[in-house]
Amino acid sequence: MNASTYSFKRDAQVIGLVGVAHGVSHFFHLILAPLFPWLKDAFHLSHTELGLLMTVFFVVSGIGQALAGFVVDRIGARAVLLSGIAILGLSAFALSLAQNYAMLLAGSALAGLGNSVFHPADFTLLNKRVSASRLGHAFSVHGIAGNLGWAAAPIFLASIAGLAGWRTALMAAAFIPFAWLLVLLAYRDVLRIDEVIVPAASKHESGGAIGFMRLPAVWMCFAFFFITAMALGGIQSFSVASLQEIYGMPLAWANAGYSGYMLASAAGMVWGGFLASRTVRHERTIALAFAVAATMAVLLAAGIVPTWMAAGLMGTIGFGAGVAGPSRDLLIRAAAPKNATGRVYGVVYSGLDIGLAAGPLMFGALMDGHHPAWVFILIGALQMLAIMTAVGVGMNTAKRTTTAEAAS
Repeated sequence: MNASTYSFKRDAQVIGLVGVAHGVSHFFHLILAPLFPWLKDAFHLSHTELGLLMTVFFVVSGIGQALAGFVVDRIGARAVLLSGIAILGLSAFALSLAQNYAMLLAGSALAGLGNSVFHPADFTLLNKRVSASRLGHAFSVHGIAGNLGWAAAPIFLASIAGLAGWRTALMAAAFIPFAWLLVLLAYRDVLRIDEVIVPAASKHESGGAIGFMRLPAVWMCFAFFFITAMALGGIQSFSVASLQEIYGMPLAWANAGYSGYMLASAAGMVWGGFLASRTVRHERTIALAFAVAATMAVLLAAGIVPTWMAAGLMGTIGFGAGVAGPSRDLLIRAAAPKNATGRVYGVVYSGLDIGLAAGPLMFGALMDGHHPAWVFILIGALQMLAIMTAVGVGMNTAKRTTTAEAAS
């Protein structure tokens, strides 16, 4: 086997192992939501109490994610990833045994803790183990796997719950992370990156372990994720209801529009992987993709297109968001200082969890106020605001690079 073939095989193994793990984590984002009808009846819960289960998940995940990055840089990404996926399995098992609402809250918190490790661990593994020329494709696969996890969860859980009950559905879900944990253990040498471990006494750019937090680009990346996650939270939670109210379309059509968003987003990630591999100014790709998506969102809000076209425009919004995905991850990679990859991804991606926790509350208030069009107007506005943060990150990183080159 020549060096090129070996490199391709190793890259494919790493991308596959990490990608499926990411899909499992996204599956667990929705470990409870598809089961709400059953849980509501079983425990006599209100919609607010059901919503709190999701809030607990994302709050714990957001806080844990920021901290997990430090652990990744200290003990290594592989060990952290294995721990996280094991915790997900334990959380589903614990939820299946819940006897009251408090146990559901505890199980949701445990699932959030398990979910918190994936972005800092995954992106450290991809950055350290995948050839630079294939990183755009690696991030593309990573994002697509996450979308597939989102798509699989409702089908898997609701189908089993309808046949055998919600406890059986959760018990079956517990086998998914445990099964992949066995695969990761079997291929653990492929994920070995001893060089990522940072000694406790090391200093980072004279700022210690948190020196990277002084970089403006890191907080602009955080803002980017927070903003885009709020927009995603609006699409996931209320795009179907909003389409029904604006266009009077049947539920099946509105759901088809959301499914089109998810499928087009996955397709956009594939194309986005090729685009990201061919440029170093990733903020330009992000700006163009989100500009198109925001325009389509505002057009949807206007209610001036035919009903059949409205569902199609949802796909265009998803495609734009998908195209931006790989460039977004490479933009963060460029902004991350050497030996702080885990910490940067941990802090930055905590914005994703915070945005997913806050977004539905904001969009829900618009729907309660009978302003369905404003759901899409706000989605478009958030996407335009995200462009500003992405351009800011790109300019700041380019300036820092130029300064460092001049100094050397």
